[in-house]
Amino acid sequence: MLCKEKARWFCKLNDPQGAEGFTLDTEDLEKFVLSPAPQGVTIKCRITRDKKGVDRAVFPTYYLHMERDDGKKIFLLGARKRKKSRSSNYIISVDPTDLSRGGEAFVGKLRSNLLGTHFTIFDNGDNPKKPGEKIRQEMGAIVYETNVLGFKGPRKMSVVIPGMNLDHERVEIKPRSEHDNLIERWKRKQMENLLELHNKTPVWNDDTQSYVLNFHGRVTQASVKNFQIVHDNDVDYIVMQFGRVAEDVFTMDFNYPMCAVQAFGIALSSFDSKLACE
Repeated sequence: MLCKEKARWFCKLNDPQGAEGFTLDTEDLEKFVLSPAPQGVTIKCRITRDKKGVDRAVFPTYYLHMERDDGKKIFLLGARKRKKSRSSNYIISVDPTDLSRGGEAFVGKLRSNLLGTHFTIFDNGDNPKKPGEKIRQEMGAIVYETNVLGFKGPRKMSVVIPGMNLDHERVEIKPRSEHDNLIERWKRKQMENLLELHNKTPVWNDDTQSYVLNFHGRVTQASVKNFQIVHDNDVDYIVMQFGRVAEDVFTMDFNYPMCAVQAFGIALSSFDSKLACE
């Protein structure tokens, strides 16, 4: 996919009325990465992929930084793929030096099915099948569908996240069985308290002979992994966008009601999805 330089909604969201002088509180990092983006504020981030090391080519580490307007970057999250896991399993942490399941910095994980087409984002709670004080929440689910146009065409993504209550707080989804998880609910179209999002359909450009999305300068390299997530009712409001700017550098921007852990989990699934091919 290529990018076109046209600016409309993005500038409007990045300079929203009433958001002047707005500062993001990242002192309590765990609270910040699990909280929805403030309404009217686009959180601009950058993901770097580290492939250095003996096994990093197969099991790279990913780092998420928030980009400030003054050019400074603030570390938000790190993630790595667990090595001894039948399906893809990523640990997400607020400490770049502690990417372990048992560490205090563990805030969530991303897990796939065996085919690598369905992914679920969890918080740091306990598996309901195991004894624990805090049952885990499902923060989101991502479903990749095989391409109608073959592997060269754009992928179709469906993203399911918990809805928000009247106080703009995330509804807690804590399934006690597989039958009640986000993906199974989505399959049965039981969408109460859930929000279904999709990737925005790229438009074919005859001049470039490629599928094109408008990233407004935030994405500079063509990749089948570049995507924008929207709700069908308002495809101009970009809930999240992700795309390549260098070999191992990607931008990831998100808006309300998404939080950093949800957006990072969706981006990690895009790196991992078996349907992804350059």
